[in-house]
Amino acid sequence: MANTESEQPQLEMGLDSFEALPEVKMPAGYSIRTYQQGDASHWCRLIASGIGGQWNEKSFRESVAGSSGFDPQSLFFVETEGLVVGTACATWHDSYPSDTGYVHMLAVDPVHQGHGLGKALMLSVLHRLHKKGFRRAVLQTDDFRLPAIRLYLGLGFRPRFTHDSHQGRWNRVYQEIGLPQQGR
Repeated sequence: MANTESEQPQLEMGLDSFEALPEVKMPAGYSIRTYQQGDASHWCRLIASGIGGQWNEKSFRESVAGSSGFDPQSLFFVETEGLVVGTACATWHDSYPSDTGYVHMLAVDPVHQGHGLGKALMLSVLHRLHKKGFRRAVLQTDDFRLPAIRLYLGLGFRPRFTHDSHQGRWNRVYQEIGLPQQGR
């Protein structure tokens, strides 16, 4: 079930500690690096194919590079055979406590999904947030991104109920992925 921002806010999830994070393991044939000049077009393509919507270099600047929390060393890309096939960003927002980092827009090219790239990107982001001194992390996601939600749950993220709609929506998500319902 897709929700547009005008209808309901995205679901939120939080990770309360970085202490038990496993190391990043890249699948054979893939490597991870941080932002380089010219990566805006790769980011736009990946976000459009992995999440949806229309993205261009202006929206990249507005959503990522132009934010006060942007750090080029915190924007990750996965490559294979000269192709950029995944991205995720570690940042922060004034709307969250100062000890809380923000996981921003993880996407993997659909052709390369199922190889553990999302997990490698998430762990890279979380290790970066920890290295920068954050003690916890939050993210926002959509109800229909069930594989991503499974990944986040597997890494220790838990639902945050920040809107009246969240309890019922989280109950539906848990039912769809075959897990017991979560209470507040």
